[in-house]
Amino acid sequence: MNDSQILSAFADLPEQRRAKARRQVLLFDACQVGVVLRAVLFVEAVVGVGAMFGATGAWDWLMRLGVLSGAALPATLAWLIVGCSLKRLLARLPAWVQHVFGIALGALAGLYGCWQVAMVSLPGPVPWVASAFLGALMAAALMVALVLRLKGRMPAQTAARLSELQARIQPHFLFNTLNSAIALVREDPARAETILEDLSDLFRHALTEQGESTTLAEEVKLARRYLAIEEVRFGERLRVEWSIDPQAGKAKVPPLFLQPLVENAVKHGVEPSASGAEVKISTQCRAGSVVIKVTNTVPAGQGRPGHGVAQDNVRDRLRLLHDVEAQFRTVLKDGIYQVRMEVPG
Repeated sequence: MNDSQILSAFADLPEQRRAKARRQVLLFDACQVGVVLRAVLFVEAVVGVGAMFGATGAWDWLMRLGVLSGAALPATLAWLIVGCSLKRLLARLPAWVQHVFGIALGALAGLYGCWQVAMVSLPGPVPWVASAFLGALMAAALMVALVLRLKGRMPAQTAARLSELQARIQPHFLFNTLNSAIALVREDPARAETILEDLSDLFRHALTEQGESTTLAEEVKLARRYLAIEEVRFGERLRVEWSIDPQAGKAKVPPLFLQPLVENAVKHGVEPSASGAEVKISTQCRAGSVVIKVTNTVPAGQGRPGHGVAQDNVRDRLRLLHDVEAQFRTVLKDGIYQVRMEVPG
């Protein structure tokens, strides 16, 4: 035993804690399509209501809305572009500094919009101060909404990890795997050792903190290990097909999202059927996005529907990670069930 390595590992712990404490979370990611869409719709809603004040009719309201939108939308886009450009820098700053920066940037965006209105040479005084305060208020309201959404990730991620951990340590799965390994100890010791290694990796993956996201390649690797265990259990009843695009492996996905879908395919497709079923996992890059499919045949029929906890969990975490850029759909047709997901490439 190398005592120096053990001591050095303990010596690194305080520094690791300090590094973790310094790591901050980005409060508003202005580069996400969902954030841009929400910001534009929010500003347009406020401008639309504001244009109603003093409008003498529908036509007058449309004229006011056009003028105000022509000033508000470029100001909003400027706020988003600056926030997106400084994304990495903002992520290193404390939360309160990010709040102050976002609000101050909103005030500047309000002044920019007011300057555009002033260029139209509308009668009356130019509301510089009011525009700055309005821009700051709207930026603060938008940031509060984004912070609340960020906090919503924490319970979802915690529930996801607990759900997947419980699924992996269910007695029937553990006992079936151990029984399969015991049966192979004399006939094929090497394969029995491989099964135990796969089981160990599954537990290690479940117990290790994975963070907010991982790569699709890691999730495919985990699913392969799970299916390798199940192939020993079901034998020829489980027919697995892989169609993996190497270019899709870098896509960011929630941790522990693919294995529960594959487990559902085995549970509802292979297990109820005496003849077994086919399970196919495919990934493909398509014009800036990655399509992920988990498909299985259901020879025994649809059967009693489950609670859908695993699918709901995966769907929610995909939306939390990628917002409107993520898609999750399921379909059962002609004895084939498919889960289709799409994430940014």
